[in-house]
Amino acid sequence: MNDTTLTRGARWFRALAGDLRADAPVWSGEAQLGAENARFIAVVPDPDNRFPRATDNVVGLEQGWRLARAVREVIDEDARTGSTGARRPIVAIVDVKSQAYGYREEMLGIHLACAAAVDAYASARAAGHPVIALIVGPAMSGAFLAHGYQANRIVALDAPRTMVHAMGKEAAARVTRRTVEELDALGETIVPMSYSMASFAKLGLLDELIEGVDADAPDAAQIDRVRQVLIDSVRSAREGSRDLSRRLTSGAARKTRAASIEVRQRLAEQWDAV
Repeated sequence: MNDTTLTRGARWFRALAGDLRADAPVWSGEAQLGAENARFIAVVPDPDNRFPRATDNVVGLEQGWRLARAVREVIDEDARTGSTGARRPIVAIVDVKSQAYGYREEMLGIHLACAAAVDAYASARAAGHPVIALIVGPAMSGAFLAHGYQANRIVALDAPRTMVHAMGKEAAARVTRRTVEELDALGETIVPMSYSMASFAKLGLLDELIEGVDADAPDAAQIDRVRQVLIDSVRSAREGSRDLSRRLTSGAARKTRAASIEVRQRLAEQWDAV
């Protein structure tokens, strides 16, 4: 994969972790982040993948298992050394268009592969590894659930084609029997239906929206600014809880997700009352 064909995820992996030797479809490697080493992980296209639906930057069978292996390696290595120091940060560079779903993928258990990645990231977070998701492109559907959503902190570039959603805009328009233009207009009043990162931030799920960065061709100063955001996010993750309760307690969440928070509270009350 040469420089002219790199996806955003691959470009930002190289920008932050250097030109490490890594094999598609999952790039994983160690690099300096502030005063410590961190593990950087990205999903990249794999034109030679044996599964035709998994040749792009998507999460399929192999991607799911390789993500899980990359994260588990960090957990096991740090546990094996028995060091009393801080566990290494893990940075998930997120640029994933979709899960690679097809008949063969279903038969061979893509749900297990993606679940293995989810479990690995959650286990790393619970073990004390600061897990940071950096969204530089699309973060779609089950692919984002498998690669990034389990992070202690989620940060994103405020740039065109950077989004978090359950499905692509054209597919959502077909499902809702609307035009793309009508869907965009609806997203202006119904936050979860919006495709902008600024709207996603209103849900309380995003810890920082990084503005003024060229997602496709960042200069050195922009890369340094993003690196500093990652360093600050690692520090924040270490100072906070290892669970994801923060996503329901932020000011944005209390305002935009008040109804879902109340539902959770009532369910908890009824569960504890039994």
